[in-house]
Amino acid sequence: MRKVLVVEDDPNIIDLLEIHLKDLECNLDKSNHGAEGLQYALNNSYDLIILDLMLPGMDGLEICRRIRAKEIHTPILMLTAKAEEIDTIIGLEMGADDYMKKPFSVREFIARVKAIFRRIDRQKQQPVNSTKTILHFNDLKIDLDKRKVSIKDKRIDLSPKEFELLTLLAANPGKSYERTKLLNLVWGYEFEGYEHTVNSHINRLRTKIEPDLQNPIYILTTWGVGYRFNEEL
Repeated sequence: MRKVLVVEDDPNIIDLLEIHLKDLECNLDKSNHGAEGLQYALNNSYDLIILDLMLPGMDGLEICRRIRAKEIHTPILMLTAKAEEIDTIIGLEMGADDYMKKPFSVREFIARVKAIFRRIDRQKQQPVNSTKTILHFNDLKIDLDKRKVSIKDKRIDLSPKEFELLTLLAANPGKSYERTKLLNLVWGYEFEGYEHTVNSHINRLRTKIEPDLQNPIYILTTWGVGYRFNEEL
């Protein structure tokens, strides 16, 4: 059984999520208050945290920030009724893995959750290669075990998805990935029209690691295809 935390103040949405998550064989902890939800997240182990953006007591962005500050890497799926793109960007910057805007399709919600669980299972099954836990390219250093990225020995804070994108590309220098392929490998799902999610993550990742955004040296664009990591470093 999977263990899921739902932090949401709308009882109708809680009931809806509970019905479908139980169909996925999940045990639920539920909270309708931000501060209480944070304590659940900090004091228990979960396979997934579903977090509303607007909550009484403490908003979802602050909860997400505090969870990640404690080095808790549990996947976070953020729900937001706000249409402004800036809220989505801030949520992803704070460390959310994915987001869905209300009202959302139940079918898509189930697909997103299943994708997160598949990704968790794949990570557990991957053998640990002790000889290649640190990737080094010029000033860029990626510690896979500690999930730590640094430039000139200065730590760079990345969201979970930014880290996964970077490590996937850096572990395969020169290999070009289509946006739909990256969406499948990193997010675990394929939906037409969501390629912009990959683009926005690549853009934010570049702002954090590239010395010159106009002339990137690490993450390169393969025109007409997608992205690749520079094989000449």
